[in-house]
Amino acid sequence: MKSLFLFLITIIILTSCKQMNSTSGKDSGKQASQIQIKSDGNVKFPDFFAANTMRLDYYHSGNTKEEHFAIDQVVSDGTWPGSTIQLIDTLNLGSYHFKVIDKKSHILLYSRGFGSIFGEWQTTPEADSIWGTFHESLRFPWPLKPVIVFLEKRNASNVFETIWVTEVDPSSRQVTNAGKPSEFKSDVIFENGPASQKVDLVILGDGYTSAEMDKFRKDATRLTNALFNAEPFKSRKADFNVRAVETPSMVSGVCKPHHNIYKRTPLSVHYSSFDSERYALTYDNRTVRDVAASVPYDFMVILVNEQTYGGGGIYNLYTTVSADNKFADYIMIHELGHHIAALADEYYTSSVAYETPDIKLEPWETNITAMFDQKNLKWKDLVEKGTPLPTPWNKEAFDKFGYQVQKTRDSIRTAQLPENVMEDLFFKQKAQEDAFFSKEIYKDKVGAFEGAGYTAKGLYRSQLDCIMYTRHVEYCKVCRRSLENVFNQYVR
Repeated sequence: MKSLFLFLITIIILTSCKQMNSTSGKDSGKQASQIQIKSDGNVKFPDFFAANTMRLDYYHSGNTKEEHFAIDQVVSDGTWPGSTIQLIDTLNLGSYHFKVIDKKSHILLYSRGFGSIFGEWQTTPEADSIWGTFHESLRFPWPLKPVIVFLEKRNASNVFETIWVTEVDPSSRQVTNAGKPSEFKSDVIFENGPASQKVDLVILGDGYTSAEMDKFRKDATRLTNALFNAEPFKSRKADFNVRAVETPSMVSGVCKPHHNIYKRTPLSVHYSSFDSERYALTYDNRTVRDVAASVPYDFMVILVNEQTYGGGGIYNLYTTVSADNKFADYIMIHELGHHIAALADEYYTSSVAYETPDIKLEPWETNITAMFDQKNLKWKDLVEKGTPLPTPWNKEAFDKFGYQVQKTRDSIRTAQLPENVMEDLFFKQKAQEDAFFSKEIYKDKVGAFEGAGYTAKGLYRSQLDCIMYTRHVEYCKVCRRSLENVFNQYVR
């Protein structure tokens, strides 16, 4: 009775006041269940939106068993860069998803899937014993009238269910409709058309001093060229715009706790995220978003002015790349697979910070499968007749070699040897992998090769090799298609 009373009071407040409000926990489910969302396809953009971006910033807190939300601010985040035609996300990607509906008519106006740092942290052992709080943002076209935002998460059955509901009134005094003037210089690497008709990529840099801005520009151009030499980016280059934003730092390089190196930089990128020495992230979401908004963007890359191997990629958040490492091209392209298309890692011999769950459901990611239903393999249309499922390969010898590389890799980091020693190890690993793959009967075929998603047994990848599996700079056919499906959401 008490929770019902509080819920009714909340509804009264929402109805009587023209201001932003939110509900969470049990009340979110109640409010969501009372609203019948109407969806007849994409609405006419000018009828519901202005041409600016609304950014809803909030704090995401919790542990392994629960999560809570609190609004930080709602601000204007620059010109709307996304499509004005394709507003509804139909790809069903990400561990989270949000919907924006018109408050009065309950018409679905906009939706997107995404991943989050909190969502990843929640799968680490640390989240079993302590609470964590991370700053996050939802970006969508600026609504002309009040809207209700539903935040959803995949449940135990891999189905999205509402976990938070909040209302936003664009005319509220609590909503800042003024854009933030950028104090940073921006550069156009290449531009092929209006932002609303293209995929817009912004490149930021962290750990570059004022004297190193020319280096940042060259790094951004070099890695952009590497990206667009790889398919499917190469064939779709005309569908992209790429811009860079300069953020000079007082110090060169970034924070590397495993190396006992601590620095304060503009974007606060640090290695050792979730205690994984190679995982480079920033938790300063507000600053990163403010800087990125200097230009129109759909996706974001942060170049790290370091040689130490590392990076990261989170779906619809950002990608990080150690720009001076000899495998920077690979890191850039691999991590963008995570960031743009929510592709799963296909490797399983390297150590990771996450606890691998029991395989009870078919993974939602497009490039791995538990193959519970062999006849309805998610990429069955790409499998040639006569290709066996599961697809045989010399997994035992390959895995033995891979685990030995991981032991050597760990010993190099423990001894804190120069980075070129690690790079040499990776080059040797790549050469040995080439030798393994050259002998495989089905090396160029699409099938179901066991070993994927940090799991040696029970998960399968679609091809023997892919950039999501090894450091060979080439996506498999399934990953290419997944990326292009995302591109198509942004281009006219």
